Amino acid sequence: MKFWKKMALGSTAVLAAMSLAACSNGSSNSSSSSSGSNKSANLTLWVDTEQVPYYKQIAKDFTKKNKNIKVRVVQSPNGSANAKTDVGKDPSKAADVFEVPNDQLGQMAEAGYINPLSPSATKDIKANYISVASKGVTWKNKIYAFPYAQQAQTLYYNKSKLSANDVKDWKTLTSKGVVATDFTNAYVMWPVMFSAGTKLYGDNGEDLKGSTFNSTNGVNALKWYAAQKNNKGVMQTSNALNQLKKGNAQAILDGPWNAANIKKILGKNFAVAKYPKIDVGGKKVQMEAFLGIEGFAVNSHTKNAKAASELAAYITNKKAQLIAHKEAGQIPVLKAAVNSSAVKSDPVAEAVIEMAKPGNSVLQPMLPQMATFWNESAPLISGTYDGKIKPAQYKAKLAKLQKIFQRNNLNQIFLKA
Repeated sequence: MKFWKKMALGSTAVLAAMSLAACSNGSSNSSSSSSGSNKSANLTLWVDTEQVPYYKQIAKDFTKKNKNIKVRVVQSPNGSANAKTDVGKDPSKAADVFEVPNDQLGQMAEAGYINPLSPSATKDIKANYISVASKGVTWKNKIYAFPYAQQAQTLYYNKSKLSANDVKDWKTLTSKGVVATDFTNAYVMWPVMFSAGTKLYGDNGEDLKGSTFNSTNGVNALKWYAAQKNNKGVMQTSNALNQLKKGNAQAILDGPWNAANIKKILGKNFAVAKYPKIDVGGKKVQMEAFLGIEGFAVNSHTKNAKAASELAAYITNKKAQLIAHKEAGQIPVLKAAVNSSAVKSDPVAEAVIEMAKPGNSVLQPMLPQMATFWNESAPLISGTYDGKIKPAQYKAKLAKLQKIFQRNNLNQIFLKA
């Protein structure tokens, strides 16, 4: 389940979706608005295709406890990775509750697609969920979604070819085996910038002028990308799983959504670990990853806000998170679920939770400008790796990119019109 494999969003589609929200009167109902608790309601829940079977069961359990509510579980039109675009086409026709990655929350909140949660739901999330999950669904000091999973990439490897010590250092790892990865994917490779000491939208991910990659540290990160082209232990591919299956690679960088597939490929030789150390700018530093928080949000246009909020809360409770962990390898964020024996005994969960710690990963920013970030950063990384962007161009390319990232999003202008 590639929640965090970013899809390029055309500026036309983005502007169209945001303009629609700006022109729509919309519903003033928030997920905290009051409707009778025994009011009949028909709700629609959007989830990813492979999630439909087990969320149908979770929804069935919910309706047993809430006999006045009916829930229809269907696959989201284009996957949760495109939640903002799908909802933005016509919020009034979108699902009452839908899955959304945290990097889209800022855009959706600004567009008026979602509203802050109720004070009681907010209090519950702050008290009972791991802190990074609460932070991950917070925009401008308000919580906008019910979190249910934490997602950070880790290193999966064939333990018959590589030892646990081998994978602790990139240089050793790539001298003893081959790592398959994708330099065209900013989600995978941009975090080397964090390892190099740069920031993206400041410490909190909400500072438009807080990016610092137009610097010596940023240049050092680009030098690292370029050096991997001649590293015989690094394979560029858009299908690392296939290279692992063929035996052409002994390790890959991937997320918990693919753990089950990797286990099938490697069998008894399956192993997982946090990212290795890498050498950037003459220093040995931790290779970092993006940390994403997956959650369920309530459509601000729903006619049944209270029932929808109750559904969103139920499908992110302990039982539901453990079902998602069992069925799809999702790593819970509710403290009670994180501390369960099922999660504590899972090596993938252990590695992801380790990667989620400060210094190992950076929470994905939620500024609306992230749509631009995914589109514009990938060509810089791939061009540097391929050698199409020369060292003499590094500083200018970084300066241009940082200037683009600092622009006020045109969509926000539409919202203020």
